[in-house]
Amino acid sequence: MNRKYMTIDGIPAPIDGEKNILDIIRKVGIELPTFCYYSELSVYGACRMCVVEDKHGEIMTSCSTPPRSGMEIKTNTPKLQQHRKMILELILADHCRDCTTCEKNFKCKLQSIAQKFGLREVRFENYTPLEKGDTSSKSIVRDKNKCILCGDCVRMCSEIQKVGAIDFAFRGSKMQITPAFDMPIAETNCVNCGQCSAICPTGAIGVKDDTKKVWQDLYDDNTIMVAQIAPAVRVALGDEFGLPVGSNVMGKMVSALKRMGFDKVYDTATGADLTVIEEANEFLDRLRKGERLPLFTSCCPAWFQYAEINHQDMMDHLSSCKSPMQMFGSVLKEHAKNNMPRKKAKKTKVVAIMPCTAKKYEVAREEFRFEEEQTIDYAITTQELANMIRESGIVFSEILPEAVDMPFGIASGSGIIFGVTGGVTEAVIRYIMGEEAKNYLKAIAFTGVRGFDGVKEAIIPYNGRELKLAIVSGLANANTLVEKIKAGECHYDFVEVMACPGGCICGAGQPYAENRAKNERANEMYEADRMSNVKISSENPTTTALYNGILKGHKAHDLLHYK
Repeated sequence: MNRKYMTIDGIPAPIDGEKNILDIIRKVGIELPTFCYYSELSVYGACRMCVVEDKHGEIMTSCSTPPRSGMEIKTNTPKLQQHRKMILELILADHCRDCTTCEKNFKCKLQSIAQKFGLREVRFENYTPLEKGDTSSKSIVRDKNKCILCGDCVRMCSEIQKVGAIDFAFRGSKMQITPAFDMPIAETNCVNCGQCSAICPTGAIGVKDDTKKVWQDLYDDNTIMVAQIAPAVRVALGDEFGLPVGSNVMGKMVSALKRMGFDKVYDTATGADLTVIEEANEFLDRLRKGERLPLFTSCCPAWFQYAEINHQDMMDHLSSCKSPMQMFGSVLKEHAKNNMPRKKAKKTKVVAIMPCTAKKYEVAREEFRFEEEQTIDYAITTQELANMIRESGIVFSEILPEAVDMPFGIASGSGIIFGVTGGVTEAVIRYIMGEEAKNYLKAIAFTGVRGFDGVKEAIIPYNGRELKLAIVSGLANANTLVEKIKAGECHYDFVEVMACPGGCICGAGQPYAENRAKNERANEMYEADRMSNVKISSENPTTTALYNGILKGHKAHDLLHYK
């Protein structure tokens, strides 16, 4: 069988189904600069940084040119170098260059590529007037002055998330990326997922920083500061400090937070155990009654908001359970209220460390107030925590790990795997199978719940019938599935939805995850589950104690459900 080949800088390269020349170039070990190319997004070909030259001297964009057998391509010629440097100069001429105060400093693609090409001056003046940033959102901030019009955010928002809150407007030198009619982003249909900020190569879209408020309360002797750490954070924070990709740094995080001044540190996986119990029981109750099926999970705030905006007729199908963050926050506040000496004026504030930008929006929602008090006071992202650790002067790689605090110091493996797409479903399967699940833990893992496919299915036996489950990540996939359910094209009993492709390990508040990082993070989450003494949420002694104490009677519904 004759294989197809092309030549890259004199190197023979086989063509194995690649859709463009760029993928073949990277396969042979040459890294061309790009601003607008991501394999999961449509090809845009706007930045022109990936241009190559063929043997006839013709220049073409490698990201949008399909490979052909016999092609001879050069990636590094005087003409190409001059071309790329000119593009960089023109982008920088129209770009705010306050790099030292930009949140993307040292992580900015424009900055790193300009450095790689040795640009030390820009010959062209910037005549574009500075515009005021958009800080209306609870989760993200927008700065048009730093936008390079790569279109990554537009395609992410419309193609992967099917939200379409932002798009290109105007033409030529007046072109910009903006919501319709230049509305504040908070007044659009934005669901706060933050995937636009995750994919933005510069600081044009970033995560809203709440660390100043957290520091103020940490320095207040009259405030007891309690932190809870989401499961997915433990496998991503280490990336910020040069540790091996996907390292589980839970113990180091606890140690760092204690040094920074937090009084108590807990694992949100304990709250996830409560969610499994409440959501699984709600599912079984609906199953017995045969009503309002499928049950959709309600853990992901971006999905919840997306359903509110686009599928109001399906809201009765969403679980009434709060997210693990909110459930645990309710428990922590109730525990503080019951155990605080009456004469002490100290107040308790809960800081949730999350992989997700939408959690910032969730914190402010009215239904998550209890007795006129916010359940969670602040939600900060993995990257915000990394900045706080650096600001503290803590050498993260060298600190010794510590355990989370009691009395909420135990979490099951089911609670930990919440951070991966399919984790909620797997935890629910374990719960409803009960004692039988212990003998089939490995088998459950191979029912179809694991992996990074945007839509997965699992079928499990239950009481003489088969339960059909769906796992979805990415809101465009969720929308397609919901429309099929409405049209009667498919039926499910239980549907897990995560807005971020891959689940919380790829949340917008995490260090950006390429494919290798996704796999390493997922593997480490499942490794933490394997090493856990408790595999099923209902067997966690902490949750048992809670249901016999703080959550006794009607308190379980009052504290753990939003309706």
